[in-house]
Amino acid sequence: MIVALLNQKGGVGKTTLALHLAGEWARHGQRVTLIDADPQGSALDWSQQRSREGLERLFGVVGLARDTLHREAPELARDADHVVIDGPPRVTALARSAILAADLVLIPVQPSPYDVWASGEIVALIGEARLFKPQLRAAFVVNRRIAGTIIGRDVRAALPEGLPALAADIGQRIVFAESVATGRLASELEPGGPAAREIAALAAEIMGPFRARVSVRPAGTLTVSLGSSPAGSGPGGIAQPGGGAAKAARPEPQATAAKADIYTARLTIDVTPDLRARVKVAAFRNGMTVAEMIRDLLEARFADDGADA
Repeated sequence: MIVALLNQKGGVGKTTLALHLAGEWARHGQRVTLIDADPQGSALDWSQQRSREGLERLFGVVGLARDTLHREAPELARDADHVVIDGPPRVTALARSAILAADLVLIPVQPSPYDVWASGEIVALIGEARLFKPQLRAAFVVNRRIAGTIIGRDVRAALPEGLPALAADIGQRIVFAESVATGRLASELEPGGPAAREIAALAAEIMGPFRARVSVRPAGTLTVSLGSSPAGSGPGGIAQPGGGAAKAARPEPQATAAKADIYTARLTIDVTPDLRARVKVAAFRNGMTVAEMIRDLLEARFADDGADA
């Protein structure tokens, strides 16, 4: 399983959770690789500190802060039971690539109004990704919760709709800061302590109801709307077996009167399942609908042929 931890807001404890989840699974005999996809390289720093301390290596840490992650992570997963991706702190092409690579996306969020407000963008991005990857699972993880506070108690109710929050949450504990500085895990610093128990509960919940299920990619044609669409198909949709089509990631711009007579055709292309998947991935990585991307390609290709058309 490939698990990506992502949040466009920095300072939410994303790297700490990624390291501790990887460590928890590794402690139970699982083969784990952690991909440090954050340009800051904090997970790599932790791994180097652990090496300097002469401690046993629990799992491998690989630096892959590039937007080809969706192609490289599955290759690493061939030799591991789990791959954990410590994602970048902003919504970029790299973040989109991490989402495409993942079976499960976890969104760490602190119990503060700023974190709650900022989480809407990543929720929207995951909704967009699900048009291309319907089997993608995602959930919030409440991190650094301060016991006895109102917002710590009510944070789940304040989160944006559309994604669940895991039942297991992580408290604000000094041992996590110490673990970063020493290249250790909380379970090594305080075996059986509250922090270790919280991480164990989180890891167990992820491996339970939120364990990703891999689905078979269907074959089919690639149908692109270049304007108004017939009933049953969204603009820029991808034709699915049975005649349905996924809705576009973004609504098409309102056509002006001048363009209304131009964008009225539909283009249906028979493609292999592999090519169909690559078109969808390319559109998502570039933040475009399939229709927008193919229109751009067609307009660029036939820019000088308009007079002869």
